[in-house]
Amino acid sequence: MNLSFAERSMPDAGTLVVGVLADKVLTAGAEELDRLTDGQIGRVLAGAGRFTGKREDAIHIAAPAGLPVERVTLIGLGGTDDLDGAAWQKIGGSAMAQLNAAGAVTAAVWLDAPAKAPVGSGEAAAAFAAGARLRAYRFDRYRTREKAEAKPSLSDLVVMTDDHGVDAEQRQRVDALVAGVTLTRDLVSEPANVLFPESFAERCLPLRDAGLAVEVLDEDDMRAMGMGALLGVGQGSARSSRLVVLQWYGADAERPPVAFVGKGVTFDTGGISLKPGAGMEEMKWDMAGAGAVVGVMRVLAGRKAKVNAVGILGLVENMPSATAQRPGDVVTSMSGQTIEVINTDAEGRLVLADALWYTQQRFKPAAMIDLATLTGAIMVALGTHQAGLFASDDALADQLLAAGKATGEPLWRMPLGEPYDREIDSEIADMKNVAGHRNGGAAVAAQFLKRFVQDVPWAHLDIAGMAWSKKDRPTVPKGATGFGVCLLDRFVADTYER
Repeated sequence: MNLSFAERSMPDAGTLVVGVLADKVLTAGAEELDRLTDGQIGRVLAGAGRFTGKREDAIHIAAPAGLPVERVTLIGLGGTDDLDGAAWQKIGGSAMAQLNAAGAVTAAVWLDAPAKAPVGSGEAAAAFAAGARLRAYRFDRYRTREKAEAKPSLSDLVVMTDDHGVDAEQRQRVDALVAGVTLTRDLVSEPANVLFPESFAERCLPLRDAGLAVEVLDEDDMRAMGMGALLGVGQGSARSSRLVVLQWYGADAERPPVAFVGKGVTFDTGGISLKPGAGMEEMKWDMAGAGAVVGVMRVLAGRKAKVNAVGILGLVENMPSATAQRPGDVVTSMSGQTIEVINTDAEGRLVLADALWYTQQRFKPAAMIDLATLTGAIMVALGTHQAGLFASDDALADQLLAAGKATGEPLWRMPLGEPYDREIDSEIADMKNVAGHRNGGAAVAAQFLKRFVQDVPWAHLDIAGMAWSKKDRPTVPKGATGFGVCLLDRFVADTYER
């Protein structure tokens, strides 16, 4: 789909989209159309019992009187108080879905941000465009045949506004954000026979063209540094493990970076502690944390963010074999702490243990945030509506919560504490990788990670319920979501660039 911006004018064909506020209050564009159609817009709304202007609802008017366009689509904007950037993104995504459902080929949007709304028309136009592009995402690399009616119809979308605030910087930000989310979704969507540790690392190399420094550590490098926890997870696989280091320096060189660390288990069978067969195909996206780190680093480079940032990817494949790690094995982490592996399916925390320690030792970050599809327990607690946030620092937690709310990628803070820490004491090693029961599984896993965090503000995002969606959402078509990219980009902008 081609997307462009323009000043407001009447298109000579296609579909024209205008907004309607809650309780059927017309925006300026809708009022103008009402005059041009001799009141047809108002009459249609008066007879539309179910359409009230609720956000993301829509109604189509075919062959509107006196207009050259083939269709007018009225899209609900809801109330003005919370009509912020995140809301405009959702509206843009919903409009995209409505236009494709109606079979539109070309469309123009008369975008009006009400005077009392939190953002002006320029920022609203940029957010609308981002939402439309995010909803237009498709992963169809492996489709060789598809029904014509299943393909999106919309080929051209023009966002029109008289506010000239859609400047080059905003457009660059939108382009960077969409590129980052798209990259993450592509990585998460790939099958495990295509995306494995070595090939994932190779996919990162072209990011040098975007301005990132990319470094790949192989198993010999990690063995020399004592990363026994990470290497133990991958020892049963024919695929070699990797650690990828991404660096972006957009601020003064002496400023310590913010660090993002991602769990990248490219396929998780559970190892010797084998998972049930039903649904195991979903474990191709057990690398979504690493995918999100790649995406946010791509965004920061793409928009030339004024921040120093590093992204660390721990890439392994967890397979059962004659060489696989066994329940009861003891491994020595890079930190020197020993771990009794009670369950080989609790592997992500072992990967992160070494990745977190490496990040702190090498980069001395100002703050460190890890992302991982770490536990099914977080889905029991929060479902597929919010990611779990565990943090050692209240200020960092508040900053992430605010960024999640602003971007529509919500977090819910979960507890850490000494009672959870006692659950992982081992009788023969410094710790074990699971408790002896299922209670509080997400908190116990986070507490395990905390044992590998030194004196640095740290947060752990358990995104197991958010990395993949089984239904369409306004800016997220069914499939890989790219969760975390928008959130962390906003966190960086609000925390480090103001």
